[in-house]
Amino acid sequence: MLYTSTRQKLDNITATKAILQGISNEGGLFVPTNMPKMDFTIEELANWSYQEVAYRVMGLFFDEIKDEDLKYCIEHAYDDKFDTKEIAPLVHTKTGNFLELFHGPTIAFKDMALSILPYLMLTSKRYNGEEKDIVILTATSGDTGKAALEGFANVEGTKIIVFFPQDGVSDVQKQQMVTTEGDNTFVVGVKGNFDDCQTTVKEIFGDKEFAKELADKNYKFSSANSINIGRLIPQVAYYFAAYGKMVRDGKLKAGETMNVVVPTGNFGNILASYYAKQMGLPIGKMICASNSNKVLFDFFTSGTYDRNRAFFLTASPSMDILISSNLERLLYHISGESTETVNDLMASLKTEGKYTITDTMRENIKDFYGGYADDETTKAYIKKVFDEEGYLMDTHTAVAYAVYDKYIKETKDDTPTVIVSTASPYKFTHSVMTAVDEKYDGISDFELLDHMQKLIEGDMPKAMDHIATRKINHNTVCKVDEMKNMVSKFLV
Repeated sequence: MLYTSTRQKLDNITATKAILQGISNEGGLFVPTNMPKMDFTIEELANWSYQEVAYRVMGLFFDEIKDEDLKYCIEHAYDDKFDTKEIAPLVHTKTGNFLELFHGPTIAFKDMALSILPYLMLTSKRYNGEEKDIVILTATSGDTGKAALEGFANVEGTKIIVFFPQDGVSDVQKQQMVTTEGDNTFVVGVKGNFDDCQTTVKEIFGDKEFAKELADKNYKFSSANSINIGRLIPQVAYYFAAYGKMVRDGKLKAGETMNVVVPTGNFGNILASYYAKQMGLPIGKMICASNSNKVLFDFFTSGTYDRNRAFFLTASPSMDILISSNLERLLYHISGESTETVNDLMASLKTEGKYTITDTMRENIKDFYGGYADDETTKAYIKKVFDEEGYLMDTHTAVAYAVYDKYIKETKDDTPTVIVSTASPYKFTHSVMTAVDEKYDGISDFELLDHMQKLIEGDMPKAMDHIATRKINHNTVCKVDEMKNMVSKFLV
């Protein structure tokens, strides 16, 4: 299995090279040259543990990695750092099937991939004889940052630098990041939004002179964002796991179609479902749920992607994104793998802030459905589902549920559906608790952790235990145009 770039045809990029490099030299994203197909049956799938599913799915994309090495990566990633042996449990309520991806060390879905990425990175380093220290450079809208920090903290031969929008994440998310321990970890709040952080990080990646300067200091850049194929492929596995559980739980018969609803920001999570579908998993509609930053809704509705619009800070901050990087991979696939088309569209996005796809490309995304929910709607669904079904959703999952409910009413499609639950409600205490009852307004996010625990009568996640009193280890704040200098400062 080899990889190429969305912007330039390449013929010699192995999986481990793609994982190490993170992004292609000309700025494109790595994609498989051929989409692998399932080499197992649904009946087999339904009987496997999460680790077995991950091994069989990832092995098709990473066949260069020896079986024993891949198994080592998986066994050490999906272990007791998760609070359930299921790793990604499927919870059934009266009206929804929730795939809970928040049982890892930072209680967000990013743990599903970032628990294994450090192992894949070190394996790739060994396979390629790379002696330079790997510098993980990452922009985050809230969850990727802490999950990456958790995964790479104190990993020998690596350093990790995380940039986040100083005023664009929840208090809990910020506290999780700035209290991170590890001599190789660096966290910076940026006076800007996530798109500013992400765009600048990509520019730093593309700065060849800067890369040479760092190479002379024995450093090599890579990424932990979902632009890294080593982040994306592990996410494909949990759609297979979800399907197997739906069959095992009697919600589906083997071979029947399953829809998925995914709260979406940078497009990696829902792209992973597209990859699973292309591999042969019986996925029907991929329902893309956005918040008020509904650039993806407009794209799927009109065929035009336009980031020239107001940017909203919402109750679902991990989706506060106007430049969805992973959409570039989808454009490559639906354009007939045309690097020329992708280059034209990305050039238009950079110069004009928008692009429009062809009618043929629009036909190739007919299995996607776009929807959105504003904060008022999101909070209303948090209360509705908790009051009526006793299930407490975080704000991102509530966006997905609201869009799903609209989709059902609009289409009458009764296909069994999995709603991807991307974060624990403990991560967004104020928004969630005030949605349930306004009496919680005025109470700090950290005090609300205890109120939430009493409300749902569950165990406090380890990630939240005494978080308010943890030592602040990172207090650096910079302007957008100072980010590159910060990287130089950390790597002296």
